[in-house]
Amino acid sequence: MQTSLMQSSLLGSQVQPRSVHLGRQSRKTVSVKAVAATETKLNTRKSEQIFKEALNLLPGGVNSPVRAFKSVGGQPIIFEKVKGPYCFDVDGNKYIDYIGSWGPAIVGHANDEVNAALKAQIDKGTSFGAPCELENTMAKLVIERVPCVEMVRFVNSGTEACLSVLRLMRAFTKREKVLKFVGCYHGHADSFLVQAGSGVATLGLPDSPGVPAASTAATLTATYNNLDSVRAVFEANKGEIAGVILEPVVGNSGFIAPTQEFLQGLRDICTENDTLLCFDEVMTGFRIAKGCAMEHFNIMPDLTTLGKVIGGGLPVGAYGGRRDIMEMVAPAGPMYQAGTLSGNPLAMVAGIKTLEILGRPGQYEYLDKITKRLIAGILDAGREAGHDICGGSICAMFGFFFTKGPVTCFEEATSSDGEKFGRWHRGMLEEGIYLAPSQYEAGFTSLAHTEEDVDRTIEAARRVMKRI
Repeated sequence: MQTSLMQSSLLGSQVQPRSVHLGRQSRKTVSVKAVAATETKLNTRKSEQIFKEALNLLPGGVNSPVRAFKSVGGQPIIFEKVKGPYCFDVDGNKYIDYIGSWGPAIVGHANDEVNAALKAQIDKGTSFGAPCELENTMAKLVIERVPCVEMVRFVNSGTEACLSVLRLMRAFTKREKVLKFVGCYHGHADSFLVQAGSGVATLGLPDSPGVPAASTAATLTATYNNLDSVRAVFEANKGEIAGVILEPVVGNSGFIAPTQEFLQGLRDICTENDTLLCFDEVMTGFRIAKGCAMEHFNIMPDLTTLGKVIGGGLPVGAYGGRRDIMEMVAPAGPMYQAGTLSGNPLAMVAGIKTLEILGRPGQYEYLDKITKRLIAGILDAGREAGHDICGGSICAMFGFFFTKGPVTCFEEATSSDGEKFGRWHRGMLEEGIYLAPSQYEAGFTSLAHTEEDVDRTIEAARRVMKRI
């Protein structure tokens, strides 16, 4: 890693006080102001130059908001290449990466087997706009592994999967209202931008300008891990709720695990009210278990959405579930949804190879072992340095908060010290560790991460925890 000293105009730029709005009901705000450092030993001159140019070309200089580093201070690191568990920036710095392209790189970046499959497919064509056998192969893998899926439709993103499943729930039940949870993020479709997590929370935006009031009028919200709040919503909207959608493990408000009682209670409430239950497994799918979160918790939803891992690093999404529900989708049924690049052969071959690798013996056991070691080391380092800190992991997904905890919902997550997280994030960058630039994003491990990578990360965490 290059270590030439530079004054950090980089860190001082774009750092402003912001607030996280917890929605229309509470009107509560919490400061997540990032703290600027005065200098850095990390050479990011070329990253600065490229980002400065990007500011004139792209809104905010990025193509997805959380990449802009607004909640941690400074400007983003510009990547040049990735391999295995590592990413390399344009200034020649190497980092151990715990974002993994925000989840898809579960077998490691630029995996040789996945790359070989992609290279072979490129010679055959990158997009057909017509059926191909690869779609059948991928569908069989999903149906075989995901307990609730009897039929599946491939799309191009998690957002597209979620907006499509919302339309499907309404079409099947002939009801309009849908229940989501505060802090859960299901993509940027109008109906879901109500008390959302992820980048919305990171930037302090409760909803979004441009979303018509009519688009969110039928979106109801409740508190995650709180069945009483769910029952109250159902009582006030008897016979009107088409579906309930949630992240079975929250990754878009930071890492928040559900209780078994909460998930089972949701299943029971939905069954009693003829309401469909959808697990949004865009993040958890094939990451926390071979059969996704529904297998891990042994709870059967009616529908699910998938993404990230099933594309092996290429743009992809999917929704699936019970056959009688999925047969509502055109052309089998009247609910229309289409996509030019849906099921494109590159995404299919990358996903097929990724799921094949994950299906080999011992893969999930390894992911669980290294992730537990990693988060335990980070938490121990924080407590040894005198910080209030709590967190956890499930298989290859982890996270923590700078607060005593426990954190069971988004409102409790906002008690985490955002300024301290900003200092932590920058300190870990200095140590060659690349983490999500927001306290409201989960972290990810991969099969490519080694015990040595985890050891290096824990040692770096000890040093940084003492400094902040």
